[in-house]
Amino acid sequence: PPAGAPPPPPRGAGADRGGGRAPPPPRAGPPPPAGRLVRLRARLARSQNSLGKGLLTLLSREHLDEDTWEEIEDTLLTADVGVKPTQELVERLRERVRVLGTRSPEELRTLLREELITLVGADLDREVKTESGLDTPGVVMVVGVNGTGKTTTTGKLARVLVADGRSVVLGAADTFRAAAADQLQTWGERVGARTVRGPEGGDPASVAFDAVKEGIAESADVVLIDTAGRLHTKTGLMDELGKVKRVVEKHGPLDEVLLVLDATTGQNGLVQARVFAEVVEITGIVLTKLDGTAKGGIVVAVQRELGVPVKLVGLGEGADDLAPFEPAAFVDALIGD
Repeated sequence: PPAGAPPPPPRGAGADRGGGRAPPPPRAGPPPPAGRLVRLRARLARSQNSLGKGLLTLLSREHLDEDTWEEIEDTLLTADVGVKPTQELVERLRERVRVLGTRSPEELRTLLREELITLVGADLDREVKTESGLDTPGVVMVVGVNGTGKTTTTGKLARVLVADGRSVVLGAADTFRAAAADQLQTWGERVGARTVRGPEGGDPASVAFDAVKEGIAESADVVLIDTAGRLHTKTGLMDELGKVKRVVEKHGPLDEVLLVLDATTGQNGLVQARVFAEVVEITGIVLTKLDGTAKGGIVVAVQRELGVPVKLVGLGEGADDLAPFEPAAFVDALIGD
């Protein structure tokens, strides 16, 4: 079918790929990004605003002495912002408060908001690249430790893309966890995306190769590849993911490598991030379960660690709980309206 046409319903690995079936009925897509962001922001504000409100309370003290500034530092460190970013933020806040003589709650809130947005990075390119610019589909590889929401994130991203009128092929390249391929296929059937899978315990690179090949044959717009997340040995992971990447690139360049991290793991998530960053070139981060932690500073810490932006956030288990990450909306949720 031509690019943009809805793909035929999934029929599993090696299943009949012939025609003769009517296209699936239209599926209810997610609300537009703006609607999702409003809802997600409200959830984020309910779960996380202790960080921003704590900072505002400290800044509003009559005397900002050394002890208070130390408490501000401790508040940021406890929220997993990281040592260096915390020092930078406190230094800038101290300077601006001293120069401006800022005292009113409104002025302090504006000041804190500006500095937090700067810290999170308002100027980073957070667009998820799903177009190759060639005649081949855009190819996105999703990586991360099992249990972070990696397969679910792949399915949710497929749902968003299909709702935007894009045709999607899913590659179940996590062949070591039987439930992963089944889970991804269920998402595919739900959203109207073909799922390519292989035998349990089979070669992940072979599945990834077949998925891209299928995407080219179907004239699909995007191929999303879910990969295994075992961290038993870094060498094994490196060999496996490196091979998947090399094999996929025989068809054309990888457009996006998204690392899925569980926000509730805090600084432990940074250890995982470093390992994956050594294995493949990460281009963006997806933070899941961001509503389950008061440590919103992990956004800052992981961006600093990897030098790549948080592009998507997940807040909850619902099919539509994946949204673009927007620094201003995130900071507003942290400090409250």
